[in-house]
Amino acid sequence: MNVIGRGGLGTVYRARDESLGRDVAVKIFAATATAEDDIRVQEYEVNILAGLNHHSLVTLFDAGLDRTEPERPHIYIVMELVEGADLKAQLEDGPLTPRRIAQIGFDLAEGIEYLQQRGIVHRDIKPANILLAQHTDASTRSRAKLTDFGIALEKGRDRAADANVTGTAAYLSPEQARGEALSSASDIYSLGLVLLECFTGEVTFPGPPIPAALARLRQDPVVPNDVPPTWRALLVAMTARLPANRPLINDLVLALQEAIMAETGRHKERDDRSALDEEAARTRAVERYQVLDSPPDGAFDRITAMAARVFEVPIAIVSIVDHDRIWFKSHHGLDIDQVDRVPGLCASAIMQDTPWVVADARLDPRAISNPLVAGDFGLQFYAGVPLRTIDGHNLGTLCVLDFEPRPVTDAELATLTDLAALVMSELELRLESRRALAELD
Repeated sequence: MNVIGRGGLGTVYRARDESLGRDVAVKIFAATATAEDDIRVQEYEVNILAGLNHHSLVTLFDAGLDRTEPERPHIYIVMELVEGADLKAQLEDGPLTPRRIAQIGFDLAEGIEYLQQRGIVHRDIKPANILLAQHTDASTRSRAKLTDFGIALEKGRDRAADANVTGTAAYLSPEQARGEALSSASDIYSLGLVLLECFTGEVTFPGPPIPAALARLRQDPVVPNDVPPTWRALLVAMTARLPANRPLINDLVLALQEAIMAETGRHKERDDRSALDEEAARTRAVERYQVLDSPPDGAFDRITAMAARVFEVPIAIVSIVDHDRIWFKSHHGLDIDQVDRVPGLCASAIMQDTPWVVADARLDPRAISNPLVAGDFGLQFYAGVPLRTIDGHNLGTLCVLDFEPRPVTDAELATLTDLAALVMSELELRLESRRALAELD
């Protein structure tokens, strides 16, 4: 097992669930963390996680006690493995864009809203406890997930022995610093500090724990003037010293959703022209190879059959993506010659320069609403490699599909990439042959 994180009471490892064939995260509490107070923290984390199921929260799979060493028992929990860095590591590279901040804030606000509905206050929202789930290296949108519920507070459950101030000093709400009763407003304040740090790249209340905790009782966070006005107003409201002056969580979710749309609109204004130019050049490249009006090509059937065998999936396809259609030049295990471009996952895969993988379409926000996933077809797994021309345009994909979710290895993706290169070699040879014949004429 590989270490992927350490905390005060335990270590998190990457491990393999051999029964279900998936990688997981295993948190093993230190053998020395068996004092009564420590065990209480561990039990709370297990009990709270066991009742949660939300895309913005890390999922608990299992928990137990390892008595291999009777004198040194180890309590452990098995959780969803989130592929990607935490926000703390991300911020080491500097501030984030407003669009990315809106996406992270919206994900976390939805998680806080879900917790509030269940009477739970997380109490330790900070960058190190926010995981950025990357579905593939080429993913354009990673999902923020909240983890570490070791000090979470659940309504109706006695934590009288835990009356001291808890949480990380730099991100405590004023009411946490005073040791007062808490609500979701406390988590909203902490989230406000996190989002402010995403803009500035700096911790708002740095320093030793006690001075850092007391600082917010005397002053409000400083929101720099270069933060956009709409964001300034939202961050000031989220970090108001009085809980009653902060936005309600459902209003915050809507505000951050609107921020995503606003920032995406500004992003599109900058990118639309270059995107249109790039798509026009790509379409011209598709026309250059003269494959759109030809029937399914048996020359590629052995390649799709081999791809299906390597991945042990029922379907493999060589596709060419036109401006409005996806043409299947070879389709192993599927009796369809073409589909509209809009629902086709190949249309998303050609926007990448590396393999595009949807390991579990039921959980992946990039595909969960796709009609091939949500409809009768029942697609659950997709992996596609672009068919890239010598001059850098993606014509289509070599892709494999399955009706069950499944993991994918680097070796499998390397093989799929090699097979896609064979498809392109054949297309390039045909193009050169046509050019040679044209010169003879």
